[in-house]
Amino acid sequence: QVQLVESGGGLVQAGGSLRLSCAASGDTICISAMGWYRQAPGKERKLVATITEDGVTAYADSVKGRFTISRGNAKGTVYLQMDSLKSEDTAVYHCNGNILTTLGWATFWGQGTQVTVSS
Repeated sequence: QVQLVESGGGLVQAGGSLRLSCAASGDTICISAMGWYRQAPGKERKLVATITEDGVTAYADSVKGRFTISRGNAKGTVYLQMDSLKSEDTAVYHCNGNILTTLGWATFWGQGTQVTVSS
C-alpha cells in the first residue's frame, strides 16, 4: 500500500508565500513523475506543476514565475514553493506520483492540504 501525505497549507495574505511538502511511503519500488494539482470549490481539479525523475518541470500558465516545484533528497518527496500568492490560488492542493509497486505502476494521490489566500 502507498500513501502520499501533504503538509504546509494554511492561511496567508495576498502577496505572501507558502511551501507545501509531500512525502510518499509504503510499497514504493520506484517513483517517476510527481506533481501538484489543485481544486477550488465547485471547480475541477487542475494541474499546477509536475516534475520528472530527471528534474524536468512544467507549470500551469497561471503559476509560472510564482511557483517552484522541486524534489527532495529522500525518495518520494516533492515540494511546491508558492510566492506572490493571489486570492485565486485558494484551493485544496493535492500531490500525486507515478509509482512502481509490487503490483505494477499506478498513480497515487494524497488527501490534500488547504491553501487559503486572503485579499
